[in-house]
Amino acid sequence: MNWLGLLVSFTYIALVIVSAKMFEKKGKEISRKFIHIMLGNWWIIAMLFFDNVWFAAFGPAVFVIVNYLSYKKDLIKVMERDEQDGFGTVYYALSLLILAIVSFGIFKNPALGLVPTLVMAYGDGLAAIIGKKTKSKRYKLSDTKKSFAGSLTMFLIALVFIGGYLWFVNMDVFWTSTHWPLISIMMAFCITAIEAISGKGIDNVSVPISTLLLLILI
Repeated sequence: MNWLGLLVSFTYIALVIVSAKMFEKKGKEISRKFIHIMLGNWWIIAMLFFDNVWFAAFGPAVFVIVNYLSYKKDLIKVMERDEQDGFGTVYYALSLLILAIVSFGIFKNPALGLVPTLVMAYGDGLAAIIGKKTKSKRYKLSDTKKSFAGSLTMFLIALVFIGGYLWFVNMDVFWTSTHWPLISIMMAFCITAIEAISGKGIDNVSVPISTLLLLILI
């Protein structure tokens, strides 16, 4: 299953990159965010096929190198901005590598990396799209401007994924507990704040890793 998982993983990634070409007519940023969002679904493939940390980590490790070379040489044009402003794509793959090692290796719990991956992929990805498509006011806490609409999107998506995860893994406890909604809201707020102060692609590391740490600590 592990070898099959590698085949399915690289096939899926290739399909996502090729499919992103369809969105280039709507703007380079839309095609980039399509890749950003859809690649987060790779974690589901990893959970279905991998039971070995080295196989789970292999794909992300490869793309740390591939994305770095693409950043420097503009190899995967649909994935790169016209004007480079940070190692966001490299950080994305690096985060998946760290999550794979921690989830599949250290904790032997692949599901642990699911929420951090989805929050990074869908939260950050949709926040950027909605933030640009609305006339929401913008603010700046780092070297990158954020929008209130984008931050609200980030908060709601983080809340849904974190709340759903906490409810599922602690179902028996949470049915009788009044604290889990508050915990979910506080965690989502923390993740949104971390994303707001992260700039130039750093949120592709800060968001998933901080989400992972919060899930481990609760």
